[in-house]
Amino acid sequence: MPQHRLSVNIITLGCSKNTVDSENLAGHLRAAGHTVHFDRLRNDADVVILNTCGFIGDAKQESINTLLAQSQAASRFNARHHADGRRRLLIASGCLVERYRDQLQAEMPEVDAWFGVHQWGDLLSLVAAHAEQKAESGAFTSRRGLSTPRHYAYLKISEGCDRHCSYCAIPLIRGRHTSRPIEEIVSEARQLVSQGVKELIVIAQDTTYYGLDLYGRRRLGDLLDLLATQSGASWIRLHYTYPASFPLDAIEAMRRHPNICNYIDIPLQHINSRILRSMQRGIDRQGTLDLLQHFRQQLPGVAIRTTLIVGYPGETAEDFEELKQFVADARFDRMGCFAYSAEEGTPAETLGDPVDDDEKQRRVDELMALQQSISLQKNEARVGTTCRVLVDRREGDYYVARTEYDSPDIDDEVLVTASRRIPIGSFQQVVITQAMEHDLMARLAD
Repeated sequence: MPQHRLSVNIITLGCSKNTVDSENLAGHLRAAGHTVHFDRLRNDADVVILNTCGFIGDAKQESINTLLAQSQAASRFNARHHADGRRRLLIASGCLVERYRDQLQAEMPEVDAWFGVHQWGDLLSLVAAHAEQKAESGAFTSRRGLSTPRHYAYLKISEGCDRHCSYCAIPLIRGRHTSRPIEEIVSEARQLVSQGVKELIVIAQDTTYYGLDLYGRRRLGDLLDLLATQSGASWIRLHYTYPASFPLDAIEAMRRHPNICNYIDIPLQHINSRILRSMQRGIDRQGTLDLLQHFRQQLPGVAIRTTLIVGYPGETAEDFEELKQFVADARFDRMGCFAYSAEEGTPAETLGDPVDDDEKQRRVDELMALQQSISLQKNEARVGTTCRVLVDRREGDYYVARTEYDSPDIDDEVLVTASRRIPIGSFQQVVITQAMEHDLMARLAD
């Protein structure tokens, strides 16, 4: 038994892959007897773990700002509890630490410890020492303490990335692609469903690469088949796919199983062939168009989410106009857009950063304004239709829900009015009554 049970607050920045890492930390910490919270505003924890993001400039700045704020909070906490001997342990972990540990340590000596993305066991040992516990033995394993609502969870199927996109630092941070065994993933999926999870969101740095390192071939289709038939999940959603060498058997699995959402997240980044070649994406304009056509032919009504980059070195005004026309023609259901951020150590860094920040932002705004009009048109076409939604939470007078075409936190929501209580985490039939650019209004179906 632990000599001291600690209150631990985990603050997670960045993507859903970080969320899974934090949840596995939480599972191990709770098994050791500690109380774990996921609350940025909490200020009474004995230990604060900040799981940082180091992907692009804005994310790095957010991580640094949050670290500074938590350092100040820790100093106030320690001063307040000096007489009773309590001292807050402030730990920084994750992607930003993996890339910039030496610089961060020199600039923020008030942070007690720094751990990269492969040092979770060492982090747990430090917390155990702070609690005067014996450190846990064995490997850092999947042992989830969910930070999401209990009805959905992210399911990470691999770690690292073997792609070499010119602008991306993820391979430098996370290392080579490593697939988890199928049996292990399916077992975790079953466990999550047994705890009340209804929606599994399949994630990785690149889900389409799954299995190549472990089995000698891509096995995303096989994995989706097994998750659909053996996990018990009501919804299975596919994220972080990659366009080059897309495993088309995954599309066949989606066709076969109604519990796999008719939804594909596929960051395309650009459409100009010269830019794509410089980005080292392994696909050109025609290959991209052919793939999108295949999706829509094989999966009628599929919702396609993508992300694009503007202001990449060498992107001319004409290239941007080509990208705009592509967005207008493709009519994506969901779309995000980022301004190019030069990352240290990546091949694109040698190209410089010739597009100025104001022009990058202008292009972002212009592309997103176009997408907003497309989104509104698509939503307006749904008014009067009936659909199935998963209820995420209650906010004021509305229940906030999602369709199978919407992933949590990043996509559209359905605001449902109801004269009776609706259980959170339940599926409901609703009638769409009103459309907005990024949300729908609805009432319960009779």
